[in-house]
Amino acid sequence: MKISLSDLAALVGGTVLCGDPVGQITGFASLKEALPGDLSFFHDARYNERLAHTHASAVLVPLGWTDFPPHVSCIAVSDPSRSFEQIVEAYGFQPAPFTPGVHPSAVIADGVKYDPLRVSIGPHAVIESGVELGDEVEIGPGCFVGRNAAIGAGSRLHANATVHAECLLGERVFLHSGVVIGADGFGYEFGQGRHRKVRQAGIVQIDNDVEIGAGSTVDRARFGRTWIGEGTKIDNLVQIGHNVVVGRHCIIVACAAIAGSVVIGDYVVIAAQVGIAGHVHVGAQSTLAARCGVTRDLPAGGTYLGFPAIPAGEEKRRLASINRLPQLLGRVKELESRLPAGDK
Repeated sequence: MKISLSDLAALVGGTVLCGDPVGQITGFASLKEALPGDLSFFHDARYNERLAHTHASAVLVPLGWTDFPPHVSCIAVSDPSRSFEQIVEAYGFQPAPFTPGVHPSAVIADGVKYDPLRVSIGPHAVIESGVELGDEVEIGPGCFVGRNAAIGAGSRLHANATVHAECLLGERVFLHSGVVIGADGFGYEFGQGRHRKVRQAGIVQIDNDVEIGAGSTVDRARFGRTWIGEGTKIDNLVQIGHNVVVGRHCIIVACAAIAGSVVIGDYVVIAAQVGIAGHVHVGAQSTLAARCGVTRDLPAGGTYLGFPAIPAGEEKRRLASINRLPQLLGRVKELESRLPAGDK
């Protein structure tokens, strides 16, 4: 791959501010990791130092930027991050195009509703009876789709993803490798000295344009449905328990765990390693910072930290107070040293 700076600038509507317009780019990387020949991007003043010391041959910079490293060609664009993404989409690694067809080793039960000329089913996939597949659905190698499940048009199951019986996936739902949709919820009742399993008879419903990262799990409901709303994006290694309702266009980051019957409003951001106890409600447009623990309902629109999760401002003041304890302890000891011996 060799691309001239002038061609890159034309693609994203940019202007070559310095450097050789016919100079060529051979790769893409971050400012910190870039090598000669790479293109990178700069969009945040926090990374001024990285820009000054990058080994990239060219960097996309914001309009109006004037502090150019002497050894780097700079292209001015309105949004360096988005322009970098456009260039990578055009010239970088390309996903395999949709190619219809059913591999001979796939096991497809009688009664599956699909058009074999408009779906792609990979090696050793297993699809049980009653399943419905929309047009341009891709079922990757080793996937399992249980009886009476439905998968909407344009959805994709990457290798070894699992969709259990009766679950419903909308259109353009992406499940990455190792995702499990519709495994039994974790429901037990204790009696007579043992744990008795409570039957999980509900389903999972995933609405349009949801993407779920590798190794994540969404449990089926005890009754009714576990429901993931339209446009929500879920990272790798996330656990979502039975009867959880996740609103539209939420972000859930890696290693978050959401216990049963939680309700999450629209546009909520849940950062890494957050834990949410069962049967609580998280209001719309809230942000849960990394590693906080939610044990009670949280109002809409807030940013929350800590365990138990409280408004960010309160938690920051509490942490600041804790950090001052050694200094306060020293002052107490100094004051005690001034007291007469009998008064200590």
